[in-house]
Amino acid sequence: MKKLILAALVLLGAAGHAVAEKADSYKPTEINYGRLDADDVKQVYTFTGDVTLTRGTLRMKADKAVVTYTPDGYQLATLTGGGKKVTFRQKRDGEGNQWMEGEADRIEYDEKAELVKMYSKAKIRRLEGSKPSDEVEGEFISYDSRREFFSVRNTSTGADKPGAGRGTMVIQPKRTAPATPAGPSNTQSPAAPAAGD
Repeated sequence: MKKLILAALVLLGAAGHAVAEKADSYKPTEINYGRLDADDVKQVYTFTGDVTLTRGTLRMKADKAVVTYTPDGYQLATLTGGGKKVTFRQKRDGEGNQWMEGEADRIEYDEKAELVKMYSKAKIRRLEGSKPSDEVEGEFISYDSRREFFSVRNTSTGADKPGAGRGTMVIQPKRTAPATPAGPSNTQSPAAPAAGD
């Protein structure tokens, strides 16, 4: 496997910049891949073969990643799974061991707009350690990290279509259940029946 470290590559992943570990944006991105085709004239870099992108706590996995630089130096990235899901995992800022992870058939990231788009059977979930918290899934998820706003649509193109699929959101309670009062302790085993009973 070849390795390439691109300090300027700014792939945030589907977790979104606003909730991501802030320190990640100042770290280099390491891309591990099986093959690289680099067109320096067109500023297009195609990574294939079990691609893993790691940047601080961010880790993305895909079969293929195409990174294109715009004339003003921003990146546009498209990650596809080749029949498998593109996945990501990233630590969130804040107290505790909080993470975001997700998957989709295709993920597109526009660095300049700070916009992440997840296509086809997209899913994002929050974790506290290894315990799942809130989760959103749908055919298309778009996340604008500048506005901290996401939208879910019922077709993989990002358009709404009457009668198409439906999304699901699971929201965990933000407060804990009150403690139940402890009743009398019955730690004795039931008496064994007497012989002849």
